[in-house]
Amino acid sequence: MKKNRYSGIFAFLFLVGLTTLACSLGNTAANEPPRNAEVVSVVANTSLEPWLSTAVTQFNASETQTSGGKSIFVQLTPADAGQAVTDISTGAEPALWIPDETVWVNILADKGSNSFQSDCVSVAQSPLVIGMWRDVAEALGWPGLPLGWLDVGSLATDDALWNYYSGGELGDAFRLSHTHPGLSGSGVSTLLSLVQAAQTTTEAVTEADIQRPIVKASVGAFEGGVTWFSPNTRALSTAMSSRGLNYLSGGVMYESDVVNDGNGQLVAVYPFEGTFMATHPACINSAAPAAQQEAARLFRDYLLSEAGQQLALAGGLRPVHTAVPLASPLDETHGVDPSQPTAVFAPPSVAAVYAAQELWQEARKDVNLALLLDTSGSMRGSKMESMRAAAIQFVEQMGDDDYLSIIAFSTEPDLILNHIQVGPNRQKIIKAITDLRAEGDTTLFDAIGDGAVLLYSTTQPQTTNAMVVLSDGQDTRSYRYNANSATGMAVANNLTVFTIAYGSDADVNTMRNLASQTNGNFFAGNEASIAAIYEEMSAAFGGSVGVGR
Repeated sequence: MKKNRYSGIFAFLFLVGLTTLACSLGNTAANEPPRNAEVVSVVANTSLEPWLSTAVTQFNASETQTSGGKSIFVQLTPADAGQAVTDISTGAEPALWIPDETVWVNILADKGSNSFQSDCVSVAQSPLVIGMWRDVAEALGWPGLPLGWLDVGSLATDDALWNYYSGGELGDAFRLSHTHPGLSGSGVSTLLSLVQAAQTTTEAVTEADIQRPIVKASVGAFEGGVTWFSPNTRALSTAMSSRGLNYLSGGVMYESDVVNDGNGQLVAVYPFEGTFMATHPACINSAAPAAQQEAARLFRDYLLSEAGQQLALAGGLRPVHTAVPLASPLDETHGVDPSQPTAVFAPPSVAAVYAAQELWQEARKDVNLALLLDTSGSMRGSKMESMRAAAIQFVEQMGDDDYLSIIAFSTEPDLILNHIQVGPNRQKIIKAITDLRAEGDTTLFDAIGDGAVLLYSTTQPQTTNAMVVLSDGQDTRSYRYNANSATGMAVANNLTVFTIAYGSDADVNTMRNLASQTNGNFFAGNEASIAAIYEEMSAAFGGSVGVGR
């Protein structure tokens, strides 16, 4: 059965609270602009944030003026390419946009906004790499033994092969992640890298190439080993470095992310088949007022200056200014090799991006998910209404071939839906959520234990088995499980659990501990943020989010 395609109905993952660009444009400045300043809104790939946050501060402090005598004040909003396309095409357009590659400018034009196509200049570069823990890479023969895209995919799907190389000392599985292809340019580049590797070519691949059986098999094998999907490479690299080897063995990110978030413990693996080089074009909005275009161009000139390029280098990026040579931190101490990559793939077409996204929806692992929802009396009113709306949106974004169970817990856990396929039952699921009512006590621990047993009984080798738990209070009634035994049941059944402490009275310690011990994520939510949290989780499970055909 064909999976649900990208519907564009919301803005994942997984790790940092996701907010829409339109909402955040007014809140990204660290201070307010001076009176009568020419304010320049800049949307840039999240991997550029370590560089641009410093560059913006220094540029604003320089009090550079337009020809009309107005001081220029730059406001930065980090947003990966797919997310930016979605938000720009439906909301306010920035004066300057810096995505990974120019193909995203063309995708935005395909969505109806062509105002960024006429004036783009590359301001920095960074190759797409597989970030690994140094011990993991060395166990695989790094740096002497070449490793490729398809090699890493095999390791992630074959625990015995991983155990052979690791000797059982680096975790029982090679846990792999990459970004969501609907939200992040690096996610699409990961998929296209697999296509290029399967085709053994560095020339740009076509839609026909992507449909070839060997390509589909290669992408399917790689995606079968992916643990979860991140909204952007900064979130991925930060989570990986902060949560340790048991959380992730490797993740596809940019070289700059390894430098900025690796603390010398992560290294960049440059696949021998080749990789993509992000050129980060800074594109001026031709539809913006002339004064804003002038101000954006002056800021871009600063980024391209020797001073701006030195800051780019300090931010782990490869300068495009010839007067700034590659130097520290682009060195072995920081886990990177400036002589790599030796093979660079040609930039893709818009059609190839769309085809890769569609192939991913077919290739990604299906999800077997248990949704545990607190329906105790304290959830009455707007809390319940916000939770229902967010949960319904989450269901709308699930794939047709995913499976869902719902347990509503109040005085007793109540199995509302038991392991039903989402595609043919989507409206039935939505109605079940709509009909939920708040009353009674809170049996949080019993619900978690029951959810773990249910998922264990319905698990399949080819599915990702996960649980989402939302609760706004302390357990008041469970008698079959306590906090430790409920968490232990989830761990024993090898589940990934995402938890949402909904409001100030939630059992934060239990929810945080449950997520941590199961390699999931913990969110502290409220009525204002619950929709964004469910959006991020949807992306983590491969939901239909962001941009696509």
